[in-house]
Amino acid sequence: MIAEELRTRVQDGTYGAGRLLPSESELGSEFDASRVTIRRALETLRDDGLVDARQGFGWFVAAAPLQQSLGQLATIEAQLLDGGIKPERRILEFAFEKASTQVKKILDADQVLRVKRLNLADGEPFALVTVWCRADLGQHLSRADVERSPFYELLDVPLKGATQTIGADAASVESAKLLGVPVGSPVLRCTRTTTDTDGRAVLLSEHVFPAHRTEFLVELPQAERSIAPTGLRLVE
Repeated sequence: MIAEELRTRVQDGTYGAGRLLPSESELGSEFDASRVTIRRALETLRDDGLVDARQGFGWFVAAAPLQQSLGQLATIEAQLLDGGIKPERRILEFAFEKASTQVKKILDADQVLRVKRLNLADGEPFALVTVWCRADLGQHLSRADVERSPFYELLDVPLKGATQTIGADAASVESAKLLGVPVGSPVLRCTRTTTDTDGRAVLLSEHVFPAHRTEFLVELPQAERSIAPTGLRLVE
């Protein structure tokens, strides 16, 4: 009976794709059942491919990972749309402010526009993004503008490309709350610097993705033989 009730919630969208389920303890309290019984119900749904579990996350609704290609400069939203997934962005913070030391070093600007947003896929959060833009380039932008369209479409600047680094991290209290994952659970943290055709940095962005929902795809063309793979560096 518990398995069938949870199955209904998954199938009717009460629990969306990739969403974490209540903990076994919480479900036990709701259904007045032992954790052993709850686990058996969840394992039944896992056998049917409806839910899955991963260390550090607990149980979640099974879904194909949101795959992003690193082979071209493209927005998250565009890649989701290509995959038949409805993207949505919610602006959490929008402010013109003095650049921090690190941001100033990269963008070579004293004043910046900082935008923090939550990205959703089919209604479920999948990325927490902070973007810093040189104030002289973003002075004409409004909160409504950045909620409606990505910076790449809003800036009247020809772009050359971007450099992106990806590393493993643990979810902070803030990011865990916004992404709907446990504090300390695995996340992927990506930092991207976008440049114009003159090679000057125009955007700096930081993206935090829950690890159970995200995959990055990189195509590796045949290259000359080498003892070291290209595109990798040692982080000390």
